[in-house]
Amino acid sequence: MSTLKLTEEKMTAAIEHLKAELKNIRTSRANPGMLDHVNVEVYGSQMRLRDIASITCPEPRQLLINPFDKTQTHVIAKGIEKANLGYQPIVDGQTVRINIPPMDAETRKEMAKLAHKRGEEAKVGVRHVRRDCIEDARKQKGDGTLSEDELKRLEKAIQDLTDKFCHKADEAVQAKEKEIMHI
Repeated sequence: MSTLKLTEEKMTAAIEHLKAELKNIRTSRANPGMLDHVNVEVYGSQMRLRDIASITCPEPRQLLINPFDKTQTHVIAKGIEKANLGYQPIVDGQTVRINIPPMDAETRKEMAKLAHKRGEEAKVGVRHVRRDCIEDARKQKGDGTLSEDELKRLEKAIQDLTDKFCHKADEAVQAKEKEIMHI
């Protein structure tokens, strides 16, 4: 596999990871992704909530969790409480409801700051990929498999990819910030 193709795949993975991280940041609307990291102890082992229940969003500020095994409703509610996300689950028959409280201005600022932090972490990851791939290209030149001109072209192409993926990270963070600040 070419160095450039490998570089692009690794940078794409960094951006995909950023998008997954941003999904978990709270906004003014309820989002099933808010519960992605919740684990519940069922059948004697820890399982992800989304593996044992369906999570839907019937209203903008409410999540509805329907367990596949209705006997686990109370266990799921306890697992959400233990996750310490600041949500109070309500057991409603065979389902669990979570009402998402509206965010105040201070919480919005904190969430926006967290989104920017995640974006910077992603850009650092992209830059690490750039560094590793350029080092690899320089080793290839040292081995004699790349000429000086090819190395310069490859370095420029890797830098162009880095700029492109850093821009994608900025765009993802800006979109999330807009979503957070929307009332």
